[in-house]
Amino acid sequence: MKLVVLGAGESGVGTAILGKQKGYEVFVSDKGAIAEKYREVLLNNNIPFEEKIHTESKIIDADVVMKSPGIPDKVALIQKLVKQGVSVVSEIEFAAEYTNNQIVGITGSNGKTTTTMLTNHLLKKVGLNVGMAGNIGDSFAQQVADANSDLYVLELSSFQLDGIVKFAPHIAIITNITPDHLDRYEYKFENYINSKFRITKNQTEKDYLIYDYDDEVIRDWLSENKVKATLLPFSLVEKLDQGVYLEDNNIVVKYKTEEKIMSIKTLALKGKHNTKNAMAAAMTASLLKVRSNSIRESLEDFEGAEHRLENVLKINGVQYINDSKATNVNATFYALESVKTPTVWIVGGVDKGNDYLELMSLVREKVKAIVCLGVENQKIINAFSNVVDLIVETAGAEEAVKVAYKIAEKGDTVLLSPACASFDLFENYEDRGRKFKNAVRAL
Repeated sequence: MKLVVLGAGESGVGTAILGKQKGYEVFVSDKGAIAEKYREVLLNNNIPFEEKIHTESKIIDADVVMKSPGIPDKVALIQKLVKQGVSVVSEIEFAAEYTNNQIVGITGSNGKTTTTMLTNHLLKKVGLNVGMAGNIGDSFAQQVADANSDLYVLELSSFQLDGIVKFAPHIAIITNITPDHLDRYEYKFENYINSKFRITKNQTEKDYLIYDYDDEVIRDWLSENKVKATLLPFSLVEKLDQGVYLEDNNIVVKYKTEEKIMSIKTLALKGKHNTKNAMAAAMTASLLKVRSNSIRESLEDFEGAEHRLENVLKINGVQYINDSKATNVNATFYALESVKTPTVWIVGGVDKGNDYLELMSLVREKVKAIVCLGVENQKIINAFSNVVDLIVETAGAEEAVKVAYKIAEKGDTVLLSPACASFDLFENYEDRGRKFKNAVRAL
């Protein structure tokens, strides 16, 4: 059996490793250049690959093709494969075949990352062996190959869901649906909505669909389409027969038995959208038999709060992210890993003996420019001057943001993730984060 993997990013390389482990003859093809870290993995695993080209003769005889979520279905090569009856699937579909472990699948236009991280946090905190994957963290296929987890929490984009055939999460969450990626869906919102609902298409009566009851788009779809899974809505405005709702500012989880979880005032994440994310995560944890006091504790101490990968504003198509809490290389690694677009990285401060080499592969792959925000920046300049063409030194948050604004183009991300302490120019990381946010808002 021949498996061809189109796209040698996180999901592609993970699929190649799992495919080889399961006895497939594997070939990887990427139309662009393959990032160094992924090329090394392919070489170390003796997996043949090509880059900067798709050689049709090497692809067309595949039994299964896993295509990267970034490749649209309408591409001529994909159309030809489908016409020939070749199974074209997503990483999620391919990898799910090789695990019997329970899966929580989370999709939505917004909030899916936070909900995924929250759910992962709730389950890990009570000692469950959880793998977090999909659009976040290491690839799902790679984790299935490693077989270290008893349960998977997957953040799923519509693109990943488009490539499923049999995939069925035990618990599915739809956080909300608003128009997004319509260029991939013939500019028809209904196509995009249907894509999101593919998350529940293979669920059975033993499975659950958790969704935002306040979202009219979701309610309308459910009123016109039959779903086998048990429906568990969450709402900020309605008292529900079953699901999650608010009563006197307390989150109430109601399924079979009723449990008050906590006051929304003590949630680590503020804002209505985050209350909804917390509701979805709480319902999931409750279904997986996590006790309500553990859920409450986890929702109170979740680290996804202010200054941790906090989306500040989108200006001229550029997303500004405040990750001032990243005072070490490890935290910055997580931030850079989570960003999916070309990045202007604002970094620096009081170096605590950082080894920047750990970030090298991510910087190579994602960072188009570095803006130094510190008194002493030489170590950063020495570490990255060979891989990043543009490095600018600045002496404060306002100047750093103005420089980043000039460099960034539509579709880019400006990420403040300093990897250093803040005491040279700021009182603390909160002060640094607030000054960054104020400077962004002043643009």
